[in-house]
Amino acid sequence: MKPIVKIENLAKRFGKTYALKDISFEVYPGEVVGFIGPNGAGKSTTIRIMLGLLKKSKGIVSLFDKDAWRDSLDIHRSVAYVPGDLTLWENLTGGQTIDLLMKLHGNGDETKKQELVKKFNLDLSKKVKSYSKGNRQKVGLIAALAVDCDLYILDEPTSGLDPLMESIFQDEIARLKKQQKAVLLSSHILSEVERLADRVVIIQEGSVVESGTLEELRHLTRSTIHLKVTNEVTPLSSLHFIHDWSQIDQNQATFSIDHQSMDNLLQVLTEYQIQKLEILPPTLEELFMRHYQV
Repeated sequence: MKPIVKIENLAKRFGKTYALKDISFEVYPGEVVGFIGPNGAGKSTTIRIMLGLLKKSKGIVSLFDKDAWRDSLDIHRSVAYVPGDLTLWENLTGGQTIDLLMKLHGNGDETKKQELVKKFNLDLSKKVKSYSKGNRQKVGLIAALAVDCDLYILDEPTSGLDPLMESIFQDEIARLKKQQKAVLLSSHILSEVERLADRVVIIQEGSVVESGTLEELRHLTRSTIHLKVTNEVTPLSSLHFIHDWSQIDQNQATFSIDHQSMDNLLQVLTEYQIQKLEILPPTLEELFMRHYQV
């Protein structure tokens, strides 16, 4: 299967400063790729280059086997984009704005638009200037999700939305996946990325520091263990491969352990009468913080 997005050794320089140094990743049909990093890491710059809004300094950036800069107009026919800093026409109503955005794209579905308006509970008759940040974001999401595209690029798409609206958004992304659409999701809400993404690309200071599925990345940090035994749990605290020991009582403790030491722990536990053993793999947030606390 050919990738829809192919980025190799992308670099972008502003004067003598490199905003992007070495970015490489791919996005395939039917998958959601989480593109994460702190403010200033280079996520939005990468997306602008993908959309042909900025010219790369070096590297390869192709969408649908077309050059992102040279063939940007053709590429835009197959892409829907929601920016994080959404700017709209203040004196148009929400309905007029969505209709205009859909018409500019050309692949709008009126039935789908009405369905999304109902789901997101948006009053189309109000002018954009009266909308809250969340309602402005709904306009962008409805306009993007109501067009039929092969690639959806979403930069902080749920900024300003309440948890119920976030849940509706997540349902829509799941629908796109089933239709074999590709989604590049840049979000600071790590739980959202963890729930939706098939693969994750972590970017730091203009370079990709880790990429892969969550399962492939979980070895990068420790799992949390909740243990309850019938005998004394304290002797475990002295084992060299056990970290962050927190003893609840003489029979219970919580601690963390590196992935490669799991067999050692299980061997030791054969000498204990276990009442409860809960192993919690690291979350995306823990993986993320591991890089940005360095």
